[in-house]
Amino acid sequence: MADSPDQGAVHVPVMLDEIVALLGPALTNRPSADDRPILVDCTLGLGGHAAALLENCPQARLIGLDRDTDALDTARRRLAPYADRIELVHAVYDELSDVLADRGINDVQAVLLDLGLSSLQIDRTERGFAYSVDAPLDMRMDRSEPLTAEQVVNTYSAADLTRILFEYGEERNARRIATAICRERESAPITNSARLVQIIAGAVPMAAQRTGGHPAKRTFQALRIEVNRELEALKGVLPSAVDVLAVGGRIAVLAYHSLEDRQVKQVLRVASSDRAPRDLPVVPPELGPELRLLTRGADRPDDREAAANPRARSARLRAAERIAPAHRSTPRGRAG
Repeated sequence: MADSPDQGAVHVPVMLDEIVALLGPALTNRPSADDRPILVDCTLGLGGHAAALLENCPQARLIGLDRDTDALDTARRRLAPYADRIELVHAVYDELSDVLADRGINDVQAVLLDLGLSSLQIDRTERGFAYSVDAPLDMRMDRSEPLTAEQVVNTYSAADLTRILFEYGEERNARRIATAICRERESAPITNSARLVQIIAGAVPMAAQRTGGHPAKRTFQALRIEVNRELEALKGVLPSAVDVLAVGGRIAVLAYHSLEDRQVKQVLRVASSDRAPRDLPVVPPELGPELRLLTRGADRPDDREAAANPRARSARLRAAERIAPAHRSTPRGRAG
């Protein structure tokens, strides 16, 4: 996510034109005003993508989910011109199925997931997400949840910290950093980002600090993912997001690191492949693919956007469309 919390100078969200181009066709050309297509923005953030889609698709109705109440408040103000077409819900995106079931909705025309942090969470330094400024070690996207980064750092065992840093941060020096954290917290609890950054810098060899960016980057990513159970939630939402798509409906996902993107790639790949045995000459309709991929691999921001918005540089966009069931068996190698 990449909006600005300053409503006087709202930044353009990541790959905005691409998102509108991919999801727009599923949200237009409905037969009547009563048959409004539904867009579910599972990570509403500050509402930048949603606003553009509502503007470009005047028949569309939005259900916007976010776990961050600050983001919901800001998005509600930003989306005020479309108030009669929106419903904003305080929920984590893996609650998608329950949110729709509670509203009697069986299928939708578009689903958007813009993963990672919003600019609001980064720019409000008191939230503790940024390693570049000193702040309390919080890192909760939903501040009603009990687990904070401070608790993780001060109560998890060295083995658990090592696992989290290695798996969620892909940190090669995970064991060194975890050992240093456990040693330092014995003298006093680690409560702020500046002290944690200092501990990490002291644990990472100087040779490793000369490459790969800031030495605390991967540790902060890992702690954030653990606190907010981001990969667990993503694993839960992706199959649900595919299942709720109506025929002709589309899903678009923006991921910002390889852990997220691998999950997205796997789910879309499986759903876009048939499930028939490889030696079967004809694919029965019930074993055909559910999705048609709309992107070749992952699309990336162009050089101009990456230069203008550093937060867009790591973005990977994947999208797919739910396809109609075949009315007859499809010979392999031919379009159905």
